[in-house]
Amino acid sequence: MRALYDSKSKTIHDRGMKALLSQQARVQSWLDVEAALALAQAEQGMIPEDAAQNIADNCQVEKIDLDEMERLLREIGHGFVPVIKVLVKACDAESGKYVHYGVTTQNIQQTAQLYLAKQFNVLLHGFVSDTLRNLATMAQEHQSTLMAGRTHGKHALPITWGYKVAVWIDELLSAQQRMQEAEKRVFTVMMGGAVGAFHATGETGRRVQDSVAQQLGMHSMAIPSRNSRVYRMEYINNLCLLATTFHKIAEEVYQTSGEEFGEVSEAFTKGTVGSSTMPQKVNPKLAKGIIANAQKLYSVLTSCLYVSPRPFEADSSAYFIFDANIQESMECIAEIVMRAEELTRTLVINRERMLHNVQLTHGLINSEKIMMHLVAKLGKDAAHERVYQLAMRSTHEGIPYAEVLRHDPVIRQNFSDSEIDALLDPAHYIGLCAEMAQETANRVMGNNHG
Repeated sequence: MRALYDSKSKTIHDRGMKALLSQQARVQSWLDVEAALALAQAEQGMIPEDAAQNIADNCQVEKIDLDEMERLLREIGHGFVPVIKVLVKACDAESGKYVHYGVTTQNIQQTAQLYLAKQFNVLLHGFVSDTLRNLATMAQEHQSTLMAGRTHGKHALPITWGYKVAVWIDELLSAQQRMQEAEKRVFTVMMGGAVGAFHATGETGRRVQDSVAQQLGMHSMAIPSRNSRVYRMEYINNLCLLATTFHKIAEEVYQTSGEEFGEVSEAFTKGTVGSSTMPQKVNPKLAKGIIANAQKLYSVLTSCLYVSPRPFEADSSAYFIFDANIQESMECIAEIVMRAEELTRTLVINRERMLHNVQLTHGLINSEKIMMHLVAKLGKDAAHERVYQLAMRSTHEGIPYAEVLRHDPVIRQNFSDSEIDALLDPAHYIGLCAEMAQETANRVMGNNHG
């Protein structure tokens, strides 16, 4: 496997995702498609029913000679012909004549890979749904947990941890919806033959393709051209978009778990070692695994973009790239969602440190609130200029912001000391953060994720 692993991945249950990425699963998927093809062709009267049933009965990885398949692969040098040959041998002599009838290699291999991807997606969405549940619980519990909102790495306005989590939830719900909407284009059956126009099978071939799709729970390609690559690229792109939100969560955890922030931390298990030389280290293992695999996944999409426009009705270089890249993208996203579910379920939130950090600027984070209260008296531009001067004086002269405000004649004219204290309290300026956190948590429950 080409995804990036660390020791942590060995302790997380993958729920069967990795089994779908194995070579045995790959071979079985080819056989599943060959079986569906034979049965569909018998249904349309293209091949004898007895032959189709014999083929289907022998389309099991346990019934074919895998060692002979490997030997033939070395001898022939073609990635799929050995499978056909050992399947023919597994069938009776008469039925073997109808194996792989009227189709070409990519018809089977591409359909089979997308058939595996479809099964993989069910498990993938299970992890995403569980992660959404975890986040919804977190957003609800921390809808009013005060912290510093940051833009460009600096304090901007006060927010709540629940609001930050709500942003992640919203993106993940969109990613799920995007992937579900794309299924009719992505999880498709291609049985059009060498160039996709059903030369060998005609109109009957179309009906066969529809039947195969129905058997496999997939969709039938309108034009099963081997040159159509954008739909597979759409799948990888959607995985990348899903990964970016998990990547964002991981980056937040990675950075704010550092000693300088101390706002969150990954759950610590006694005995876990972070470094071979620094005994004190407890590293964000889940977060860094998400980050590494996400970055690897993005690189996969790039090569698909380059190769997708390859000319003519088929091109092996494009097929090799997509075959490898879909496999690799599923490997990477599996590692990502496994870690993301555990991370969001076990993350430790440090409310006290968040409160301490939001107060580091002694009220400067509330400057917008002060400005907005002055707008009615001075106008927007003048209010902004006034508060800017006061904030810069506090920042560069080291004078407490409250003291600067109390000595300003315009501020004193409009606000009492107690009102100035209220203006400087971050807890009194969180906008709709708490409401949005609760609303977004409810969206998860309303979508039957909880």
